[in-house]
Amino acid sequence: MSDTPTFDLKNGKPQPFHLVNPSLWPLVGAIAAGALASGAVMYMHKVEWHGIHIGFKGIILGFLGVLATMWLWWKDVIKEAVVEKAHSPVTRIGFRYGMALFISSEVMFFVAFFWAFFAASLFPKEAIGFIWPPAGVQAIHAFEVPFLMTMILLLSGCTVTWAHHAILEGKQEEATKALAITVALGLLFTCFQAFEYYHATFRFSSADGGNIYSSAFYMATGFHGFHVLIGSIFLIVCLFRNMQGHFRPDSHFGFEAAAWYWHFVDVVWLFLFTAIYWWGNAGH
Repeated sequence: MSDTPTFDLKNGKPQPFHLVNPSLWPLVGAIAAGALASGAVMYMHKVEWHGIHIGFKGIILGFLGVLATMWLWWKDVIKEAVVEKAHSPVTRIGFRYGMALFISSEVMFFVAFFWAFFAASLFPKEAIGFIWPPAGVQAIHAFEVPFLMTMILLLSGCTVTWAHHAILEGKQEEATKALAITVALGLLFTCFQAFEYYHATFRFSSADGGNIYSSAFYMATGFHGFHVLIGSIFLIVCLFRNMQGHFRPDSHFGFEAAAWYWHFVDVVWLFLFTAIYWWGNAGH
């Protein structure tokens, strides 16, 4: 990133808007994300090349590429905010609109998954015997591990709010403590979801005996789990930034964006718990 200040082209005076310099990271990130998605698809379809499961290798390489892109891109953004002081109040307004639109687009993803789930559950087809859940599916009980996961995620929403108020009051150490607890809760949620998947009796693909129930379940809850993982990484970055004193009461949008994202993850999980774990299994 250049240290050259941004100027108004009309009269040459500095203006409040932040004109982003050319960056390679969007292209690199897109390639890494594409490799990750392609690897996941090949892994689920058990694609092999000379006896090697290339899907798993694609997942590993893609995930490492995404992590590297996040690290380097965040480093540039932190430099803009902390060193170059390029994030003016007007710029931060634009950031807020951008984050709100991004979360709105994420909502549409989950709307599609819920649509598929309700279409299959409200109008079960002949392929699953006109019943929901399909015969032979041993559904996961809502008030066992899923309920514990719900409590963990709701508690993490409280701790991230605690961290926000601590930053607003200039209490750096308290904000660090609250953020560390939030990250720990997020990782604990991921561990419980892995435990739940490992012990689930139904599988994702039809080749392994799966059906529309298992596909809808794993797509919706798995995509949410992926968001929890990304949100945890987001909060880990905020934790280290806060420890270095990057967040001030009047300038901490990096944390605000992470908190918005985390609250979005909380709310989506409440819908998932109610619709898929509780209502969707009521007839079982």
